[in-house]
Amino acid sequence: MSVVIVGGNDCMIRKYKEICQEYKCNAKIFTHMKTDLRKQIGTPDLLVLFTGTMSHKMARCAISETKGLNIKIERSHSSSASALKNILETHKGRK
Repeated sequence: MSVVIVGGNDCMIRKYKEICQEYKCNAKIFTHMKTDLRKQIGTPDLLVLFTGTMSHKMARCAISETKGLNIKIERSHSSSASALKNILETHKGRK
């Protein structure tokens, strides 16, 4: 399963990747708005938006890029490791 995480904290990137590997997911993580974010998102199985640590522009960009595609979108105000685990638990199942 492929996961794209938009938002979150820079210091947590490594932890996000480790959690995704525990659930056997390939992850792309974008903590900051990049000029070519639209092109880099691609077509993941799950899009995770950590809304507490991202700009409105970044959220609109990520959502508009996935519009019309069969992509699950999860929003979480918290960008903690446990929030990501809970999201992956509901979509993937335990390890």
